[in-house]
Amino acid sequence: MCGIAGIIGQKANKENILQVLETQKHRGPDFMDYYCDDNKAVVGHNRLSIIDLSSNANQPFISECKNYVLVFNGEIYNYLELKNELQFKYTFKTQSDTEVLLNSYIEWGEACLNKCNGMFSFSIWNKKNNTLFAARDRFGVKPFYFFFDNQNFIFASEINTLFAAGVPKITNDKVWLNYFSEGSYGSPEETFWKNIHQLSGGHFLTLKNNSLEIKKWYFFEERIHKLQNHFESNEEEYITNLLLKTVNLRFRADVPIGFNLSGGLDSSLLLALIDQQDIDKSSLEAFTFITNDGRYDELFWVKSMLENRPYKLNICALNPQEVPDLALKIAKNQSEPYGGIPTIAYAKIFQAASQKGVKVLLDGQGSDEAWAGYDYYTNNSQNIIQGVTSSPFRTNVLDIEFYKKYTKTIYEKPFKDDLLNLQYRDLFQTKIPRALRFNDRISMLHGTELREPFLDYELVEYVFSRPESFKIKEGVQKWMLRKIANKFLKKDIILAPKRPLQTPQREWLSHDLKDWVTDEIEILKNNNWFNKKELQTELDLFFKGNNQSSFHIWQWINASQLLK
Repeated sequence: MCGIAGIIGQKANKENILQVLETQKHRGPDFMDYYCDDNKAVVGHNRLSIIDLSSNANQPFISECKNYVLVFNGEIYNYLELKNELQFKYTFKTQSDTEVLLNSYIEWGEACLNKCNGMFSFSIWNKKNNTLFAARDRFGVKPFYFFFDNQNFIFASEINTLFAAGVPKITNDKVWLNYFSEGSYGSPEETFWKNIHQLSGGHFLTLKNNSLEIKKWYFFEERIHKLQNHFESNEEEYITNLLLKTVNLRFRADVPIGFNLSGGLDSSLLLALIDQQDIDKSSLEAFTFITNDGRYDELFWVKSMLENRPYKLNICALNPQEVPDLALKIAKNQSEPYGGIPTIAYAKIFQAASQKGVKVLLDGQGSDEAWAGYDYYTNNSQNIIQGVTSSPFRTNVLDIEFYKKYTKTIYEKPFKDDLLNLQYRDLFQTKIPRALRFNDRISMLHGTELREPFLDYELVEYVFSRPESFKIKEGVQKWMLRKIANKFLKKDIILAPKRPLQTPQREWLSHDLKDWVTDEIEILKNNNWFNKKELQTELDLFFKGNNQSSFHIWQWINASQLLK
């Protein structure tokens, strides 16, 4: 996993690319370089060495024919299988997935994307045709941001990198308004900043003769419709094998690997699947975060899970006094609003892993969306926030003229089934896109790579396509996953109850961090998006005990820190 950047157009030169690479050097602390093609195009790379640690695998990576220049962020997990297909036609000089990806593109063109099982964001510059090709993985695990003004096309792994390239920092008022009004984070191609776009997951782009074209390559909906009519003879066994395979693929690395744990079902199953791998487990380390609050911490369950297992547990504590500095640091790194104190606590894990030299971490992200694990999947709610019973938004604090421009987001519904449409929304438009952004930034901020086995596309597709009774049975959610987990989990393991709240955010913001919250929100009173009086009234109510939701408070803190 790394950082990529490039400029096609008038600004394509050494000085500009070095400036933008310096901005995102935390993404790839092991090596940094660029390639400039006669000031027509310049691409650069920040390398975090994971597979083939030799200098031969450094990027930008140039093809044997010298015509193609690749910069690549991510991992192609099935690169060994692809290499076997290509080895009779191509001579490989490295052991890297980078070289396999480039030769796959040369051999199959855009069709190579469907052959790749991985998380990736990459660009390939064709010197002969002066054409840029870029693509993003199916679910958008790895980021690709770009700016295009018909004179320069500038792309990067992070928004801050584009700002460093001279892209103006102008608020995208529509996205901010919807964030305050309904908690959305923009569509898959939007950002919180005007003229800064994302290449959506499962899409590719081509740029030639100053003409930009974007196309979809991953047709999830079509694949689901086909799978709905397909049933394995033994589904439990089939999915068990898929789970084992996806974890096995994500252990392909030439650096130390660890994993993140909470006390719930997903982490427990991940741990059990790791147990089944034919690897040296003595060096594997586990990581979990705590806030020293028994109402939220899951340390008891985590320790129970690890009992009689060889993995060392690293406990990463967050205290309220750390929050102000860390919140600002992460806000600057994210460049957009993020998920509150749980995200800050989660970042402590990657910091600890980096300090211990663990470069790759596995995590249980993605299970709830595929297996229907959220409470609102069963209560006919259209919520996009888990565990809320009343609105977490306070639109009364918004300026009347500003709020008049609000238009409710309408999400696609490609299926006849209501549950599938909710799951689809969470996978492609709400929960997974935002969680992947949060997690990519906080992991890469510390030069570590995060891998999510439960987001393997083959696994997600098959589970998603199953009937509702497969996921929710007799009121039990993630039914088949629980059934499979019971085959592996020790009977004496007690799982932590599923809880929507992971940290004492409400308590800290209303008590321990009251002065900091007050100072941050005071800044917003000078912003014409807000009604000063209503803002203060809601803040006073929160401090006086109306703190069942702290989401709106966190929204305002995010806005204050990003709009300064």
